[in-house]
Amino acid sequence: MIRRIASSFLLLYLFGFGWFGVFLPNPAGPVKTDAVVVLTGSGGRIDRGLEVLRAGLAPRMLVSGVDSEVRPAEFAAQYDLSPGKLRCCITLGYESVDTRSNAREATDWIVAHHIGSVRLVTSDWHMRRAALDLAQVAPAGLTVVEDAVPTRPSFYVLFLEYHKLLARLVQRVLGL
Repeated sequence: MIRRIASSFLLLYLFGFGWFGVFLPNPAGPVKTDAVVVLTGSGGRIDRGLEVLRAGLAPRMLVSGVDSEVRPAEFAAQYDLSPGKLRCCITLGYESVDTRSNAREATDWIVAHHIGSVRLVTSDWHMRRAALDLAQVAPAGLTVVEDAVPTRPSFYVLFLEYHKLLARLVQRVLGL
C-alpha cells in the first residue's frame, strides 16, 4: 500500500516536471495593457519591455529589481532612451531582491498608478512562479498578461525553478 502511494507521488512528480519543462509559457501577442512590469534577471527581459513600450502596447513600465548601483542616466544610455522617455514612462524599482519582493514592489507601483491591467515580462522558466507571487498580492481585479521571454534553460535551471514553484504552491495551500 505504501509503495503504491509512493509510486503514485513519484509519477505525479515526474509528470509534473516533464510538463513544467516542455510546456514553458510563451510570449504574449499584441495585447494592450495599462502598463508593463519587467522583472530583472536573465537577458532579454528589459529589451522585451521596451519593445512593448515602443510598439504602443503600454504607456508606462516598471523595471523591478534594479541593482542599487544603477543610475537612471546609465540605464538610459545602455538602452538608448531619451531622458524624457525615462522620466515620463519608465520607473526603476530598487526595492526588490527576489521574486516575492518583485511582486510586492510591482503591486505598490500598480496601486499608486491606478493600473487595471499589466503585462508581466520575465523569462519563460520563471513566469509561473512570478505570476503566482504577483497574483497573491496584487489588487483584486487586476488583469495580468503573461509575456514570457523565450530562453534555452538548462536542466539545472528547470530543476531548481520547478522545486521553487512546488515550494511556493505548498506555502500557498498552507496559507504561509
